[in-house]
Amino acid sequence: MIGAADLVRAGAAISARVGALISDGHRPLVLGGDCAILPGICRALPPATDLWFVDAHPDFLDGTTSPTGEAADMDLSVITGHGPAAAVGPAGALIEPNRVHLIGHRPASDESSRVEAARIDPAIHQVPVAELLRRGAATVGAGLATEGDGPAWLHLDLDVVDPRDLPAVTYPEPDGPRWADLIALVTPLARAERLLGMSVTT
Repeated sequence: MIGAADLVRAGAAISARVGALISDGHRPLVLGGDCAILPGICRALPPATDLWFVDAHPDFLDGTTSPTGEAADMDLSVITGHGPAAAVGPAGALIEPNRVHLIGHRPASDESSRVEAARIDPAIHQVPVAELLRRGAATVGAGLATEGDGPAWLHLDLDVVDPRDLPAVTYPEPDGPRWADLIALVTPLARAERLLGMSVTT
């Protein structure tokens, strides 16, 4: 993983700030250039936190399978204990896989994404883009907001949006939800009483 030591240092700073805000009763909004901010955030979350992970990509590669070595290829695998441990230090899994809801990702289209899809922990709840649009984004969002009784964190990578509406992301993927779909999905999640905070990346 490129810059693993720097990622741990930055993650410690993010974790300290997010943890302090949550302890003071605030609901943090964390903005980042890419999903490499997620391990630091998850270090601050209490046990048994649900993660609503909205992204065009599963981010489930590791130091061997990633073609780039970018932490943003691996963040979901890292926080569930399947990625490079150097990215989080000795803590191991930060979020239990069965508490992760992976939403809006696209079907595997090349060899790298097929490898990634095969690596995803089967305990992770998946709502790929076709299912999201078939069920209706508002229905999916409302269901997630009301099921479960523990805390939750919402992570939104804006590359989930169809590039017809948002081309200005690092890795655009076609056939995604439109802006109206994203708003319908995120609105009930952002209003959920159990939401601890939200992160947004591109």
